[in-house]
Amino acid sequence: MKPPFFLVALMSGVLALSVLSPAEAAASNKSAKTVKTNKAVQSKSVAKTAVRAKKRVAIKTSVRKAAQGASAVDDAAGLALDSKGNPILKSSAFYVANQETGEVLLEKNGGAVLPIASITKLMTAMVVLEASPSLSEELTIDEEDIDQIKGTGSRLSVGTRLTREQMLQLALMSSENRAASSLARHYPGGVAAFVNAMNIKARLLSMSDTHFYDSTGLNPANVSSPRDLARLVAAAARYPLIREFSTTAERYVDVKGRQLRFGNTNSLVKNPDWEIGVSKTGYISEAGRCLVMQAWINRKPFVIVLMDSAGRYTRTADAQRVRKWMDLQSAERVAAASKARQG
Repeated sequence: MKPPFFLVALMSGVLALSVLSPAEAAASNKSAKTVKTNKAVQSKSVAKTAVRAKKRVAIKTSVRKAAQGASAVDDAAGLALDSKGNPILKSSAFYVANQETGEVLLEKNGGAVLPIASITKLMTAMVVLEASPSLSEELTIDEEDIDQIKGTGSRLSVGTRLTREQMLQLALMSSENRAASSLARHYPGGVAAFVNAMNIKARLLSMSDTHFYDSTGLNPANVSSPRDLARLVAAAARYPLIREFSTTAERYVDVKGRQLRFGNTNSLVKNPDWEIGVSKTGYISEAGRCLVMQAWINRKPFVIVLMDSAGRYTRTADAQRVRKWMDLQSAERVAAASKARQG
């Protein structure tokens, strides 16, 4: 069962979140305008990428060391808590908030500006959809879509033709970098205009800690903070296709006459104990392993942002720790209320 729809309202520079009705959520977003980019400014910005990335990596390293110094060991059967009764998470930076009320339940290094890797693709999807393009139009993977930054591979070989809808789903579900690159190339005005539109959208969402340099997240200069990413997740939840594509467990796609299976990079979307509305994972060495979700827990919507997790499974384990802690908190409140009534 899919969760209801959501609305993001920005008030006094602070994100206010509320649940949308199905009718409201069905309304299309057709307000985006084609953005023209000054090539000289763009070139100058790209030239600064290496310097910015180096600074962000230094920040990330500092955050990770602080997290390691404060951590404790918990076992699979229990839940380790700190002196305040909060769960000890292994992610260096995190932010957990009630999407309806805006109440922050858990936060650590919420304002730390860090590389975000493929979490970028949530913004990529929003910019694509706001341009109101034809989702049935066929796009082509070409040489420009090959990763020249990290050297990652892809099953979408040069010459692959897929619809814009298929490219969008593979970018969100399987974090396909070539698909995300192709989507940006086929935007009105090309890649430069697309990236500019991403940064304009970030400013409109009051994401002041956020800046984008590409549509894939392979560039470590794509940075944000946990607080900003909570805004991004809440905004992404307004788009029915983002909700659907980011939480689909798998899809078979015809690639040059072969049926290839693409799976979701977040294993929790297949877990029946979770109701997930929006999901996106991310990983490059500078960012560590990241996970953002909009999930329903105890019949309420929450935004969960986990950044810079060291181990391969740490981000998923942290999400489970958050869920378990919230269940315990809910049980304690129910017990306290029951005791008060009896008294």
